[in-house]
Amino acid sequence: MNKIKVERYHDFSAGHKVTNHENKCKHLHGHNYRIYFTIEAKELDELGRVIDFSVIKSKLCNWLENHWDHRFLIYKNDPACLILTKHFPDDIILCDFNPTAENMGKYLCEVVGKKELKNTGCKLIKCKIQETRKCSAIYETSSK
Repeated sequence: MNKIKVERYHDFSAGHKVTNHENKCKHLHGHNYRIYFTIEAKELDELGRVIDFSVIKSKLCNWLENHWDHRFLIYKNDPACLILTKHFPDDIILCDFNPTAENMGKYLCEVVGKKELKNTGCKLIKCKIQETRKCSAIYETSSK
């Protein structure tokens, strides 16, 4: 079965701390992230597209801008979150997950993509999270 997918990337900056990490990522730090969104549809629209790229921008890229850009992501069970939220309440995003690139990709596909692309006939099937030019993680859903 042939499949047609589209991909769009978006750049944003954010800080994070990986709770219980054994090396440097246990410290407060940040990245200039690049997120690649891969979207699939069961059929093309009347113009022959999976989805218009501007819809990806308005739904997914703008979600990143409004929720994670220039913020600090931290696991809600990390002891440091109490101090950070006390002093920087508008800057801290408490996550239900440890904010690794892998978990961020899973959250974007399983939570954000499902909500933001609802009623579009499309599915966010893959997120590639690039923390640096050398390091990235990929979360891919089943494309059923």
